[in-house]
Amino acid sequence: MLGASLRRLREAQGLTRDVAGFHIRASESKISRMELGRVGFKTRDVEDLLTLYGVVDDAERRGLLEMVREANTPGWWHKYGEVLPNWFITYVGLEEAASVIRTYEVQFVPGLLQTAAYARSVIQLGYPDAPDGEIEQRVHLRMQRQERLTRPDGPRLWAVVDEAALKRPIGGGGIMREQLQHLLEVATLPNITLQVMPFRFGMHAAEGGAFTILRFPESDLSDVVYVEQLWGALYLDKREDIDPYLTAMEQLCVESTTPGGTAEILGEFLRET
Repeated sequence: MLGASLRRLREAQGLTRDVAGFHIRASESKISRMELGRVGFKTRDVEDLLTLYGVVDDAERRGLLEMVREANTPGWWHKYGEVLPNWFITYVGLEEAASVIRTYEVQFVPGLLQTAAYARSVIQLGYPDAPDGEIEQRVHLRMQRQERLTRPDGPRLWAVVDEAALKRPIGGGGIMREQLQHLLEVATLPNITLQVMPFRFGMHAAEGGAFTILRFPESDLSDVVYVEQLWGALYLDKREDIDPYLTAMEQLCVESTTPGGTAEILGEFLRET
């Protein structure tokens, strides 16, 4: 996470993004994009910033400059760049690096827990004019993202799903039954916690809509909150922006079903579908 490291170094020196941008003949917005990992890194720019930030230790500089090479090496998900917008490619890269993923969904089952058939139905709804080949590429990406959950070094996934998402028959009864059965199965995995926010709770802490909180193994990196919009996304990484989402997630977890209650309610929905 080179961008986050550069931000930490800049803030430690008490420098603004404007000052940093001027130093490398760039704008404040470019520094912002660099720190969020939403733009490529030039070795010369990083070298100049490290000098500005007072990083003189050779080993530390070499380590950070090696991160430039790694950051500019396309991840496996970049091969889907023709069918995915840049703002979502950024998310997949962050998700790949995260050690804890906490998500709340109100309309659909979370992408990391979708079956291929359910994912195909959702994608077809969102892209009704897309050719079959493009739809299948998107489905394959979603399935590939899920593979990391079953690896020994995979992330912890904690998902809260609104009851509305589980009662909406995406793709028809057969696809929805398969999806509910899949949720029952993955909920037993040790690194996955699945909770349901039932209608009976009425209003709750996340009435604003779906969001995801990503936490990284490096202790000096801040969480990132991802809020998807119709044609774009917000990436929040400042403490004052993150805290309300952390509070909302904690409240959601308190008000939603326990793991045992999740299995019970999923079983009920399965029998009704």
